[in-house]
Amino acid sequence: MNSILSFRVVPAMLLLMAAATAAGRERLSFNDGWRFHMGDPDGTTPQLQYDVRPPIRQSADGKVADARPDEAERVQAGAQPVLKPWILPSGNAFVRDPAKRAVRPAQEPQVDVPYVKAGFDDTAWQAVSLPHDWAIAGPFLASGPYGGMGRLKTWGPVWYRKQFALSAADNGKSVFLDIDGAMSHAMVWLNGRLVGGRPYGYNSFRLDLTPYLDKHGRNQLAIRLDNPAESARWYPGAGLYRNVWLTKTAPVHVGQWGTVVRTPLVTPASATVELAVTVDNDGAQEADVDVTTQVQALDAAGQPSGPVLAGTAPQRIRVAARASQAVQAAVQIAHPRLWGPPPAQQPHRYVATTIVRRDGRVLDRYETPFGIRTLRFDATQGLFVNGERVRIQGVNNHHDLGALGAAFNMRAAERQLDMLREMGVNAIRMSHNPPAPELLELTDRMGFLVIDEVFDSWERKKTPHDFHLLFPDWHEQDLRAMLRRDRNHPSIMLWSVGNEVGEQYTGEAGAALGNRLAAIAREEDTTRPLTNAMNYAKAEMPLPGTVDVIGLNYQGAGIRSLPGQFPAFHQRYPDKMIISTESASALSSRGEYQFPVPGTISGPVRPGVGGDPKTKQVSSYELFAADFGSSPDRSWSADDQNPYVAGEFVWTGFDYLGEPTPYYDARSSYSGIIDLAGFKKDRFYLYQSRWRPDLPMAHILPHWTWPERVGETTPVHVFTSGDEAELFVNGQSQGRRKMAPYEYRLRWDYVAYQPGEVAVVAYKDGKEWARDVVRTAQAPAALHAQADRTRIAADGKDLAFITVRIADAAGITSPRAAHAIRFTVSGAGELVATDNGDATSFTPFPSSERAAFNGLCLAIVRAKPGQKGPIMVRAEADGLQAALVTINP
Repeated sequence: MNSILSFRVVPAMLLLMAAATAAGRERLSFNDGWRFHMGDPDGTTPQLQYDVRPPIRQSADGKVADARPDEAERVQAGAQPVLKPWILPSGNAFVRDPAKRAVRPAQEPQVDVPYVKAGFDDTAWQAVSLPHDWAIAGPFLASGPYGGMGRLKTWGPVWYRKQFALSAADNGKSVFLDIDGAMSHAMVWLNGRLVGGRPYGYNSFRLDLTPYLDKHGRNQLAIRLDNPAESARWYPGAGLYRNVWLTKTAPVHVGQWGTVVRTPLVTPASATVELAVTVDNDGAQEADVDVTTQVQALDAAGQPSGPVLAGTAPQRIRVAARASQAVQAAVQIAHPRLWGPPPAQQPHRYVATTIVRRDGRVLDRYETPFGIRTLRFDATQGLFVNGERVRIQGVNNHHDLGALGAAFNMRAAERQLDMLREMGVNAIRMSHNPPAPELLELTDRMGFLVIDEVFDSWERKKTPHDFHLLFPDWHEQDLRAMLRRDRNHPSIMLWSVGNEVGEQYTGEAGAALGNRLAAIAREEDTTRPLTNAMNYAKAEMPLPGTVDVIGLNYQGAGIRSLPGQFPAFHQRYPDKMIISTESASALSSRGEYQFPVPGTISGPVRPGVGGDPKTKQVSSYELFAADFGSSPDRSWSADDQNPYVAGEFVWTGFDYLGEPTPYYDARSSYSGIIDLAGFKKDRFYLYQSRWRPDLPMAHILPHWTWPERVGETTPVHVFTSGDEAELFVNGQSQGRRKMAPYEYRLRWDYVAYQPGEVAVVAYKDGKEWARDVVRTAQAPAALHAQADRTRIAADGKDLAFITVRIADAAGITSPRAAHAIRFTVSGAGELVATDNGDATSFTPFPSSERAAFNGLCLAIVRAKPGQKGPIMVRAEADGLQAALVTINP
């Protein structure tokens, strides 16, 4: 076989904006005006079960993260009524074989629940806007289990209700409810009738409301969610946590995610853009329609710009009643502006606008943003984008946004990506589920490469009620739905069908299941390769043979006492590119330093060696990791000794709620390079020193305020993009050191602490390159506050993130200060949440008072919708000078 796999594409499907876009189609935000309630009416829960769940015989909380998944426990519904037969047909559009599609029972389900009825009075319910994560407000659970899920209760039935009316102009239209994500086991009623639902909490889905509408009066929508306990290994979030839309179309319209854009031939002079459009006819009569598509460039804000660059001639198709018809065409774009990752390339994009006409009248207009680029996956040289080699410098991220929980917020996600880019990140792995559509919009616009991943488990279970219970009935629908929704995003370079699945352990049977998923993926998209993140499967096992790109979790550097597996996989699969889908899993608590410091470059967290079981904090010398992981230094050594490896996705970019290895009494993880509040750990600068080699930088650790350590050995480490450095303590040289091969930091392990100043001068190629200095702080004296932006939109969604720093009279940060800080917001804004990045903090996130953690605290503020005037944020602490920040909407 050829040693190079070549996949060319361009995709990027940005879902249309929240307003009427053209004749025949409206896509309206459906986020406001909801009522929310926790719990079912007394005695009704058995009527509302999606399916019978097996009992939880043993909690998986605190289970080692790389533990072997267990065989599924199956139960039968028996005589107990369940609603699965009425929900399964909601996925029929994503079942390829018509014979395997579910048939809705002829009779309506026997559900007598007042919450679904139009006449029920819900005025006493809580008024909420979406996206809404009801669990994030807490309180945190005082005792276990469920530390793995962030010590926040995310399970149990909840309800959302909303009324809406249609206008006379909507007569004859098809009306759809589009839900970007609901956690989980969603069931939707309209006017008392069960429309359908979706059990998987991460996938976007559509329900056709048309047959259930009262087109002349008010319509009552009721949505029940029932996320199980022990449903995840991390915080899953809760509620309608992503955007919801109401889409109105003519009966003949472009289908759901009904466009495909491919670019099979790209040269500097020209690009061939192939377009496939699926047109649906919801009407009772066949229809003859004309389909055209025109292409324009998009500007940096994602708006069409400039003239029409190419267009297709009208194509006449006949679409049968209650059927779909596809049409294909191709255009040429002269001198295409390519999509590629910065800084060497730029993420240029285009938009394909498809128009469906009948007898000259516009029925539908549908926009598909995309990008033009080529990808090549080389087994010996790695990834090439547009012919240029790109080293993958990636991170994994879970979907929560810290103190905001799982409720998606565009600005919060953008802030995370901004910080990751500053560090040098060029790639994101969506671990371990389909992301919010808007996050892919951001990666398209900002130029991040993406691994889009669908499942964390297949048929074998990691927690008692995870996706393995749904996999037999829903794996095809959920995989196809992700692929169709996301296939036009240029940022996506790889599809992943699984993460550390239990089928690694089942030999040929597991490979057969892997091949089934791979076949589905290749039916939907042939333009990108496929991977599956493996932490156990070895090169001689059958599962790796099912994928195009070998994705290894920790095996490259070696897990525990096992040797690194890069050479074995490269020898067994010389034609397949290899990446670390998870690397490092280093652990630390920002600003925490523990002594003594071992002389090793990597080690597991143990009491007194990297970890303190009493405080549940992990040392920030960045030498310690989960038992199955390693420090960045050890991971990079494995990469550099195996240069065919295309790059890595570090576990993780940000701390996340849940999975708090190694201390499951905590609330959040320790693995992030950036803490839960968005404050940089020392590890940020270690990665920056490698990933941005042209950036002059040097970073000293630890801080230098240790009054109890005078005269004691206090090792100093320096992270720098230079190749050597000299360290000074109060002006006295501690020696000049040069990095050796496979060395990624400079260490002075025998420095005796004395208060004052530590400075470093870094060099590169013998010339001064960068400097850094840390000074001893005196008594805390004042609060200093700074907002990430001083102007935000007055839409109730845009956010300002305000960092409060405790400092001495000279402005030096007090690195061990833990004063309680009180926040007051006045004017046209309100406080959303606070945080400090401390994994052991159980103060509820909405609290206006929070202790600083190692000198820092965060407040998140938004403007009140429609209100004018400045927002004043005041931070106060006993004995310290207060701080004030003004934000203008």
